[in-house]
Amino acid sequence: MAMLNSTELKARGFAAVGDDVQISDKASIYGASRIRIGNHVRIDDFCVLSAGEGGIEIGNHVHIAVFCSLIGAGPIVLRDFSGLSSRVSIYSSSDDYSGEFLTNPTVPKEYTGGATGPVILDKHVIIGAGSVVLPNVHLEEGVAIGALSLVLRNCASFGIYSGNPARRISDRRRDLLELEHRLIGSNGA
Repeated sequence: MAMLNSTELKARGFAAVGDDVQISDKASIYGASRIRIGNHVRIDDFCVLSAGEGGIEIGNHVHIAVFCSLIGAGPIVLRDFSGLSSRVSIYSSSDDYSGEFLTNPTVPKEYTGGATGPVILDKHVIIGAGSVVLPNVHLEEGVAIGALSLVLRNCASFGIYSGNPARRISDRRRDLLELEHRLIGSNGA
């Protein structure tokens, strides 16, 4: 995997880019001027980041694995230490499937319906491979989403959720909070 160098990152026109940012040269970036990236971030091959009006904000120590998509008009926020496994799709906009409206972005807005709203992943959220997160969802600190889940609603702190639609199946340990403090204390990152 070839990563963009600092000159190439600057040329993309991001709103902000921190230190130690690794973005594959095979990732597709749209609306870079509405994307803010923190420190120690890795975005792998074949990811699509398409920032609409609400933008995309990526915190520190975030990994976005191969084939992930972050798309939509609403804001998408991935806070520190969050991670997306391969093929995770996050949508901050969705068409109306009822048949009451026309669909897709080639149609003028006055003929379309659907939902647009923020998707927020708080610190230490991890989403398993192949999962889909729809608009107006807040995953609180420490949430873990199992592979192949459909997330339609907010998820409470340090819960493990899985299924279609995702539901809470267990609690998640909080040991990672101590590890975070040790990491930050050891190198100031």
